[in-house]
Amino acid sequence: MLMLIVMLMSGTATSQLPEFSQQYRQRLGGAIDALEEILADFNRDAAAHGLSSAEAIARQKASEDPFIQARGNSMINAEIRLSRLKQQQSELETAGPVQRLMIFARGFDPQLAQATAEDYEPAVPVTATGFAAAGIGALAGLLVMRILVAIGRLGRRRKPRNP
Repeated sequence: MLMLIVMLMSGTATSQLPEFSQQYRQRLGGAIDALEEILADFNRDAAAHGLSSAEAIARQKASEDPFIQARGNSMINAEIRLSRLKQQQSELETAGPVQRLMIFARGFDPQLAQATAEDYEPAVPVTATGFAAAGIGALAGLLVMRILVAIGRLGRRRKPRNP
């Protein structure tokens, strides 16, 4: 009975992976839009002063003011993050359901994953991927329980008998 409960719990937990990944993908698009807007504003401001984006950032980094230097670093980090998120979005759009889980696991954005987790709403898996994830989790739970039972049996067998 305990083994069945563990299988159900682990299957239920892993069945949520596709849903979490889907909610993450939705947030991914929003994060890309927000970063693009920030960078577009920065580029407009730079152009209004006759600077390219790279020149404006270089000017910020060369500033004596630590705040202005930090803003230059923030803009570089925003550009890098935007590039990484766009690459991930492109990979996720062309991948199959199982591949999406692999892409997510391989390179998720920590800030975006944390925001997704904070607002995550569990869902019943009604897709093939959801059922497959639940099955894998159930099998993992079964395997863990079997290993624990085997270890428990070994411990009992090794106890010396009293004469």
